[in-house]
Amino acid sequence: MPSLLSDMRRALRLRHYSGRTEEAYLAWVRRFIRFCGMRHPRALGAGDVTGFLSSLAVDAQVSASTQNQALAAIVFLYRDVLSMPVGWLNSLVRAKRGARVPVVLTRDEVRELFARLGRGAGAAGLVIELLYGSGMRLLEALRLRVKDVDFGSNQVTVRGGKGDRDRHTMVPERVRGRLLHHLAEARTQHERDLAAGAGWVELPGALGLKYPNAGREWAWQWVFPAGRAYEHAETGQRRRHHLHETVVQRAFKEALRASGIVKKASCHTLRHSFATHLLETGYDIRTVQELLGHRSVETTMIYTHVLNRGGLGVKSPVDTL
Repeated sequence: MPSLLSDMRRALRLRHYSGRTEEAYLAWVRRFIRFCGMRHPRALGAGDVTGFLSSLAVDAQVSASTQNQALAAIVFLYRDVLSMPVGWLNSLVRAKRGARVPVVLTRDEVRELFARLGRGAGAAGLVIELLYGSGMRLLEALRLRVKDVDFGSNQVTVRGGKGDRDRHTMVPERVRGRLLHHLAEARTQHERDLAAGAGWVELPGALGLKYPNAGREWAWQWVFPAGRAYEHAETGQRRRHHLHETVVQRAFKEALRASGIVKKASCHTLRHSFATHLLETGYDIRTVQELLGHRSVETTMIYTHVLNRGGLGVKSPVDTL
């Protein structure tokens, strides 16, 4: 199995799947093989896959989207790693995902949430405000490089977002001054790292081979670097990772609890709120689609159902009494 998983990891990277998708697919394949008694996938068939997916739904009680991700990993294994016909896999019925309306905070709730962040939130608080002000996903914000923020045009370039697509969004005026101050402090820290023989950062793809010294340049550093450095096992370089997502998630949860907001909100709720409030303000849905990086406008359309106009703008008869 180790060689099979190594081949699968290589195939995922050749097709530029994200690191998180890579780990998820590998975990599902391991789980599938263990479920089938450690038999090689070439010796398995449709009945084995169906049994595994049924077990996920009945025994593990996973959601439809989780079950579909497991099936996608198995399809990738047979089609792209083992180069086997997958007609029998394509005929399997995928679990139907129920329609869900996203949780959205009102403007007053967002205002109260920000008030509860306080100065103690530090960089995490700045990230949280940037999420609402730009519509970025949490990891998109944390993976920003210095060169991706253009203060001249108040524009952020999101590199390799969901689906490996780039897009532009804005630098909100509210956070501009604090972001400049934060970057000045980060640069001072980077210069101290350089003086200590460190200052390296992970580079995308094979960029480090093409430009050996780029990993120490200020332009390639994370906008939100971690507080501690680490030694990269393969190169021996002293690097900094970006701020870990759990730091931001923890700050968000603490502010949410302190604000008394009872909605089941997360950092991603700020992205939903960003889109909904733009549509409420009157921006057209195509503009919102581009800012969010949705491939299809149909995905963005979900926010038209959560606008503050109960019943799609229909006035309730009780309000006419």
